[in-house]
Amino acid sequence: MPSAIAIVGASLAGLRATEALRREGFEGRLTLIGDEPHLPYTRPPLSKEMLSGTWDEQRVALTTASELDELGVDVLLGSPATSLDVARRRVGLADGTSVDFEGLVIATGARARSLPGTDARSGVLTLRGLDDARRIREHLDAGPERVVVCGAGFIGAEVAASARSLGLDVTMVETAPVPFAHILGPRLGQTMADLQIGHGVDLRTGVGVDRLEGGERLERVVLNDGSSLEADVVVVGIGVTPNTEWLEGSGLTIDDGVVCDATCAAAPGIVAAGDVARWPNATFDGELMRVEHWENAVQQAAHAAATLLAGEQGGEPFAPVPWFWSGQFDLTIQLAGRTRADDEVAIIEGRADDGPLVALYGRAGRLVGVLGINRSRQVMQYRRLIGERISWDEALAMARGAEG
Repeated sequence: MPSAIAIVGASLAGLRATEALRREGFEGRLTLIGDEPHLPYTRPPLSKEMLSGTWDEQRVALTTASELDELGVDVLLGSPATSLDVARRRVGLADGTSVDFEGLVIATGARARSLPGTDARSGVLTLRGLDDARRIREHLDAGPERVVVCGAGFIGAEVAASARSLGLDVTMVETAPVPFAHILGPRLGQTMADLQIGHGVDLRTGVGVDRLEGGERLERVVLNDGSSLEADVVVVGIGVTPNTEWLEGSGLTIDDGVVCDATCAAAPGIVAAGDVARWPNATFDGELMRVEHWENAVQQAAHAAATLLAGEQGGEPFAPVPWFWSGQFDLTIQLAGRTRADDEVAIIEGRADDGPLVALYGRAGRLVGVLGINRSRQVMQYRRLIGERISWDEALAMARGAEG
């Protein structure tokens, strides 16, 4: 067992790895390193409860300084990691100091992508961290007449829903012809689009942003079809990029994240967890995946910690069924598994154009996914069956039996 472990990344995965290491009996030196000045907090409420004003900042906190002190953790915040020397077992920090380790957990997560040339533009915002949520909330509280959301993925959709709940005029711009079609298929992707439209969002699809106009004050968004949108605030939700730049030259394999083996090990004595980790998932025939969801960060952090403590004995494969939820307006949307646009889809409860529903996804003769809208129990039931690798025919038969 190593005598000193460093955890780089003080968000959800980093904190849960820290807790798991102590829970599993690690008694050596633990150092938690974070690039933000904040103690670990949870991110899902940032785009929903924080923006709509139903939660304050205290409710997103995951821990306190006294709780970390009780765990015996050295906490270094506000100085991001800038380098990793695998041979010397050392992490370099932006303030010029370094942290030596025998075991390392990489949990540096990801950052929001921005529109080119807009990083310093007032009124053009991204949402990833607590400070981002503060800035967006301040702009929304100022009562803008026109909010434009770029990107109709789950973050964009949640921001649009939060802004509409405040009574603001919202236009959402999406380059794809149908939002979510790449993971839900066109039929249920349109269901997600209709949800936004039905709540008053002006949804523009099949078009992207060409440029922003205005001086110090943002005035309009010009789209690449020649049309334009008057705008006071623009929130960009076009995906994330894994935070791996600090690992350049380390010798670790970097390819859309830190590439690990099935146990979450990136190298001897080095593991990765959360949004930054990419690993082969045996439940889905070894598909190399990187999962950007809350529960995966929790589960993978604990698993990576166990792998690290197992040492040369080797850890167990990490083979979960990914799952996440999104709150939009009065609906809870949940998706479990690994779905694709060309999967076979069967709506087994409800209708695509109205109200709660449950839809199953099949590929290569087996159940691979389930989508539920206000149907949590059924999503959890089919999530378990996905993990058991039941066939597509078995899943449909079970659904027919439930109907009967």
